[in-house]
Amino acid sequence: MARSSASYAIRMNSSAAGGEKGSSSEQKAPPPPPPKGGNGPLLLLALAAAAGGGYYYYTNSPSMGATVKSAARATKEDYQKVYDAIAKKLEDEDEYEDGSYGPLLVRLAWHSSGTYDKSQNNGGSGLGTMRFDKEANYPANLGLDVGKKFLQSIHDQFPWISYGDLYTLGGACAVQELQGPTIHWRPGRVDQPIEATIPDGRLPDGGQGASHVRDVFYRMGFTDREIVALIGAHALGRCHTDRSGFDGPWTFSPTVFTNDFYNLLLNEKWHVRKWNGPKQYQDDTTNSLMMLPADMSMVTDKEFKKYVEMYAKDSDLWFKDFGAAYEKLIELGVKFPENQERWTFKSRNGAQ
Repeated sequence: MARSSASYAIRMNSSAAGGEKGSSSEQKAPPPPPPKGGNGPLLLLALAAAAGGGYYYYTNSPSMGATVKSAARATKEDYQKVYDAIAKKLEDEDEYEDGSYGPLLVRLAWHSSGTYDKSQNNGGSGLGTMRFDKEANYPANLGLDVGKKFLQSIHDQFPWISYGDLYTLGGACAVQELQGPTIHWRPGRVDQPIEATIPDGRLPDGGQGASHVRDVFYRMGFTDREIVALIGAHALGRCHTDRSGFDGPWTFSPTVFTNDFYNLLLNEKWHVRKWNGPKQYQDDTTNSLMMLPADMSMVTDKEFKKYVEMYAKDSDLWFKDFGAAYEKLIELGVKFPENQERWTFKSRNGAQ
């Protein structure tokens, strides 16, 4: 999101956004094909990847070290292992603010995907360009370095997975492990070079209202109902003054998937916070929660509000709609292999 900070419906720095810069290794394009000398198949695979037709894959190459599995040959069981490694790390590394990196992973997947433009048919998570500092350093993405760093150790463990697949699988995993709905996910994103990075400016600005929100989400192909369903992910995470400029959490349980965001919007009284930061709202009861102008547009706009009321009353309905909209989001613009089925993964703490 442009000025906000959170999980993902509007560019909010969610419960994880740190401010570290990506490592120089992340800036490099995929490694070049190995030198001549008995590595013909490796060269062919590298050329195929460069043409957008497959994944880089090296095996038994002296220049690359240990054998690396090809993503093109990976099975559901292989991806379940990746999921399990992410889930275990979320469970083990609970020292981050509010106790989980999960909200940041939801946001990382969202921001990797939210650059899609249906009219131009470009952008989206299939490019894998969030791995480069160029995209990660866009103002809307401040703090995502922390999520990238969190997942880099997973990539080191499973170097055959593309970053596009890793970031979106990380988001799906976080949704489930934070007790959200089951997310159907499929592999097939092929990382592209830095030149494929989409220009800055396509993510939402949390400081604006309903018209802006619609402009951004309609560009991606979402309906009003899907927009409201996605923005409910603001139940997770918090804003940071050193990233978005905004400050504070949306709910009292920012590491658990609940429909509290909708109930608070409808039932709490809100006032404009008096402070030196950008315009945001504060709850009357505790002065500890916040809403952004874009959040408040969900109840000031009558079309949006009817869905807020639906989801406030029916958490199961929201889970269903959110799951479908999130799956759509992380697949925008991706050219999947023919007949690639969607999978669900067994979670350690949540869905399935």
